Amino acid sequence: MENFKNAIQSLTTLKKVDDYGMFQMTYFGDYGFDEFLKVGVTDTEDEFAFVMKHLLKGIPIDSNPISGGSGKVPGGGCTTFSTRNEKGDVLLCRNYDFAPLPSLQLFTKPDKGYASVSTVNLVYNGYNLIPNPFTGVPQLPSGLNLESFATLYAPYMPMDGMNAKGVAIAAVFIPQAEAPYDPSKIKINQLIAMRLVLDKAASVAEAINLLGQHNIFFEVGAFVQYHIADASGRSVIVGFASGEIKITEVTEPYQVCANFAAYNPEIRAGVCEFERHDKAKAKLEANNGILTDAQAIDLMAEIGAFNEGQFDLQWSVMYNLTTLEGVIFANRNKDNLISFRLMA
Repeated sequence: MENFKNAIQSLTTLKKVDDYGMFQMTYFGDYGFDEFLKVGVTDTEDEFAFVMKHLLKGIPIDSNPISGGSGKVPGGGCTTFSTRNEKGDVLLCRNYDFAPLPSLQLFTKPDKGYASVSTVNLVYNGYNLIPNPFTGVPQLPSGLNLESFATLYAPYMPMDGMNAKGVAIAAVFIPQAEAPYDPSKIKINQLIAMRLVLDKAASVAEAINLLGQHNIFFEVGAFVQYHIADASGRSVIVGFASGEIKITEVTEPYQVCANFAAYNPEIRAGVCEFERHDKAKAKLEANNGILTDAQAIDLMAEIGAFNEGQFDLQWSVMYNLTTLEGVIFANRNKDNLISFRLMA
């Protein structure tokens, strides 16, 4: 009964913050992540069964209309960069390039973990900006009703985020990855790994250690590397190859990540990743690795992919790991900068 009450309370906070299809929600109560980590999953169907039982209260949903409800996670284009602003605050900035989609900024505070804010691609929860052929309107969450229950899956689907310890992480898609495998370790997928970091890591070092304690499997077409930064200013790109964890660090006061493997640039996605990477790096170099918040926002809008709405910049988010504040905006709309603050 308590879990159901928390679900209802959570849905009452759901609101649209940009007409493009960006939403915000606060998740109240626990979402069973510690219980989940005791068993892990062998595939997406296992994960979905757990969520159906513990979070969605048995209400059936189509978890991904793009893939016919299979729950498979397709890839996309992304650019991230870490830097400092003129005050010395550490920033992690992230663009999410994809086909047009709705998104959700989610605030969580689990019983046995750190509070965090994350961004979710709501296509994976069964929503879409494409009009439904039967109703003629997009399938989107709309407050306290059954159509919105699928947003309760969101804690398990982060694409980027920041926690109350000033650790931020973003997934960046690449064409291939192979993580270590140890049959004695719990198996989780690439998005669950991000929830693990957000809930449990107080530093980059702890994040790397946590990832190494689990077997990470990648959904078909959704191999990733992670850009992770913390409030100390440390920034790394964590990749996976030939059963090993590959850590890429730089000596510069900034780091840029795009859709090619940081440990081997020949492994690339072919979605203008070098162009986006080089534009960001040039701007950071020209400013000695220091950008004002306004410059960081402008840079994200500038380097986002654009292909006549077919493959476009869906959201941009700037996480301030020092102050635990940030700004998010949809589809290059700098006229609607949505400020937020994470409460520890």
